[in-house]
Amino acid sequence: MDTIAQQGMYPEFPRCGKEHARSTHYCAGCGHGIANKLVAGVCAELDLQDRTIFVDPVGCGVFTYYYWDAAHVSAAHGRASAAATGVARARPDAVTIAYQGDGDLGAIGFNNAFQAASRGEKFGCIFINNSLYGMTGGQMAPTTLEGERTTTTPFGRDPALTGHPLHVCEVFDRLQAPVYIARVSVADTRRIMQARAAIRRVFEIQRDGGGYALLEILAPCPTNFGMDPLKAAAFCMGEMEREFPLGVFRDTGKGVRGNGAAAENAQAAPESPFLAVKPVPRAASCAELFAEPPGAEAPPPANDPSVPERRFKFAGFGGQGILSLGICVAEAARMERRHALWFPSYGPEQRGGSASCSVVTSGTAIGSPVVERPDVLVCMNLPSYLRFAGDVKEGGAILLDESARDAPPPPPGVDLITVPAIRMAEELGVPKAANTMMLAALRKYSLTGLDPASLENALAASFRKKPQLAEKNRGLLREAESRLPDRRGGAD
Repeated sequence: MDTIAQQGMYPEFPRCGKEHARSTHYCAGCGHGIANKLVAGVCAELDLQDRTIFVDPVGCGVFTYYYWDAAHVSAAHGRASAAATGVARARPDAVTIAYQGDGDLGAIGFNNAFQAASRGEKFGCIFINNSLYGMTGGQMAPTTLEGERTTTTPFGRDPALTGHPLHVCEVFDRLQAPVYIARVSVADTRRIMQARAAIRRVFEIQRDGGGYALLEILAPCPTNFGMDPLKAAAFCMGEMEREFPLGVFRDTGKGVRGNGAAAENAQAAPESPFLAVKPVPRAASCAELFAEPPGAEAPPPANDPSVPERRFKFAGFGGQGILSLGICVAEAARMERRHALWFPSYGPEQRGGSASCSVVTSGTAIGSPVVERPDVLVCMNLPSYLRFAGDVKEGGAILLDESARDAPPPPPGVDLITVPAIRMAEELGVPKAANTMMLAALRKYSLTGLDPASLENALAASFRKKPQLAEKNRGLLREAESRLPDRRGGAD
């Protein structure tokens, strides 16, 4: 091993369990071993070991953290590109390199890799293509050649049954964001030198913050090919390169724009004022990103053991403002410096399916946002009532929209109050404001334990981005409250 490559690797590989061992787990003639040496050498030659974070895959490349002398993150099967996205965003100063095989990237992890490339994430992806699943026994992979025999295609891959080989570079070359896409081989000396230059280019791009780079390396796998190393290399140079031609598909730093028709069409098409890329404002930190807008900050909660804990459940159809109603009650509690938690739950159809949320308010710290026994239940429809009414505590209350006809009686000791929320919203000309009608009922019947002014202010605050709607909803709240009958006068 040359001196530079030695500098890029650990002095010992303890995985094999032998003292002072320098043996890798790769089979004789495996392309991974050659690629590993090239990666280690380039990383050391560019003096990037202290800046580099490798994201290791599942598969034959899984143990690179025993070999490369740099930082490592191990990813779940197929998720190296997703993990590299997180690493590159969290550490933009680092050189992030994802190392993946054709099963890891081309099958279970393809969408992770494709979307990362589409977004132009700032990391390099070194993709080893040996046309099959190497570590698990030589099964067919997305890159398996037509007619190639594997343990799961013993008579050869039949495109009519299992499709055609996946050309990753060609697919990624249709994307706009990647800055470098190339395919090389490590099947002979000349190709190894070309591969080394391409790996260096990937590292240079990441060192300089250039953007997403994909390097595909065709690699022989003698064990699973069922060949000796020389024949495996010949198969790689002949059959594999015939299916996967070598070359640079794109290198924007050197003026290579891409070989695909999409790139040619993009160059020929006139610029569009509607599709021009606009700069995106960047937050300096997570605290800045999630900070409340000026004037919207709620005071920190104050511990007051005299304030009892109250638990609420809000339920109805998606699109009825159920989640917003719960947020409004929680925000009102925060405005009064109480502890508050809001926890949503909805099915696959947030609009049109079922939706519910839980709210807990208290004068002291809250242990859990889960509400199994609510003090107050607000139901916008009959299915929600049938599902949750039996959970309400004795002495609690249920607000039920009048549209829920034929509702069975509430549990013993629970007060049922029927509210014409949907009808009132329609009469007031704002059908989407049924949740505001329910808030009016909560306020009129004093079911929240909160100051009426806080509920109104929380409602207005929910329209910060549309201030013209804040006063309108204040008016709707007050009008609805005036129309609701007195509770003792027959609201139920």
